[in-house]
Amino acid sequence: MKKMITFAATAALTLTMSAQEYECKRPAEDQRLFVSEAVEAKILEVQSMLTNPRLAWMFGNCFPNTLDTTVHFTDEDETGEPDTFVYTGDIHAMWLRDSGAQVWPYIQLANEDDHLKRMIAGTINRQFELINIDPYANAFNDGPTGSEWANDGTKMIPELHERKWEIDSHCYPIRLAYEYWKVTGDDSVFDEDWEKAVRNTLKTFREQQRKDGLGPYRFTRRTDRQLDTKANGGWGHPVNPVGLIASSFRPSDDATTFEFLVPSNFFAVTSLRKAAEILEAVNGDPATAGECRELAEEVEKALKEHAIVKHPKYGKIYAFEVDGFGNSYLMDDANVPSLLAMAYLGDVPVNDRIYRNTRRFVWSEDNPYFFKGSAAEGIGGPHIGYDYIWPMSIMMKAFTSTSDDEIKSCIETLMRTDAGTGFMHESFHKDDPSKFTRAWFAWQNTLFGELILKLIADGKIDLLNSIDIR
Repeated sequence: MKKMITFAATAALTLTMSAQEYECKRPAEDQRLFVSEAVEAKILEVQSMLTNPRLAWMFGNCFPNTLDTTVHFTDEDETGEPDTFVYTGDIHAMWLRDSGAQVWPYIQLANEDDHLKRMIAGTINRQFELINIDPYANAFNDGPTGSEWANDGTKMIPELHERKWEIDSHCYPIRLAYEYWKVTGDDSVFDEDWEKAVRNTLKTFREQQRKDGLGPYRFTRRTDRQLDTKANGGWGHPVNPVGLIASSFRPSDDATTFEFLVPSNFFAVTSLRKAAEILEAVNGDPATAGECRELAEEVEKALKEHAIVKHPKYGKIYAFEVDGFGNSYLMDDANVPSLLAMAYLGDVPVNDRIYRNTRRFVWSEDNPYFFKGSAAEGIGGPHIGYDYIWPMSIMMKAFTSTSDDEIKSCIETLMRTDAGTGFMHESFHKDDPSKFTRAWFAWQNTLFGELILKLIADGKIDLLNSIDIR
């Protein structure tokens, strides 16, 4: 067993101010699924820097939540490589998107902890393996265990939890692997599974450009939720094959209205270029790298031609979805990738004029899924419905903000809307944060920790310490 530092200070953490106590809400040490010395040290370091006891308490609860409760790590599988299966939280399945986002914030500490580094490598290894099992699936079981969605009208196999085609399911693994490589220099994850996964990504993206018909993927479900199934026999509404990639579902796992989901197409462009860089530098495969770049350029050109609309109030903005026929859907959803989050993901510059216009639009009542109440304001989506705000949207506003006042307001809102739990939730009611969904949603928790670390790295510790919420 690895030598561990003493964590008693964290496990028994009680921060007291004005007679108010904050007791650590993490699992007991012997019940934590994965322990990283570097993460534990970072928690103590950050908590020693934060003078607001409530913020320090929330950071300590949230940042390690993925490791504490969702990571199932095997240092050597049958191939002798690290392997990691990451639950999304209260659903015991691995989403390619969620898992990539959940372990992302720990990469910055990977060089300080080889155990953590191998866990992240194991996540990357598993993600490529899962893409190769079925490139159209979004969520997987830990083995061929079957699923409650086995009767969906699509090609379900026992390894799949759900088979909703979402562009970002391929982008998040590339983003994670690229950043891991850049930070650690470890290229061991770019093996045959990686190369096969890239070829599957290229094949799937091209099929979903719909140039040669509808493609092999369709999806229907017997359900009372309109956005849990697809129209027209499972292929969705018609698209004009202009070079964009169809995404049958959004990152929320809700069906798209118009198949060309704009933020996910932007994510595909940057992901393909990252894949090309890896293929050339590590795999010595300029041919496949060239295919990635060619497709990225085609999608980027199509975005410039079809994803921008002129709004009467905001000027030129990015649509949320388009169909290539001239129809567009002007809204934003809280799940990432979203229009708001494009600058967070690095898909557009934060100072891009059209993005800035879009950002003002999505954070306003002109966005049909922007909700403003007595407790908070923010973006939700049809996945939960009217009046429910996702903390993720508030975090994305902070990540992409250039205003200290705006950032401070976002952090204060997040602190006020945790319903006293010390954790983030999937969503909460705009007038009553005690009404929330998913008490255990690791992505949002770890994302909150990532945000606090970024703000400290950006030199905003004084801003954080100016917050007066207890």
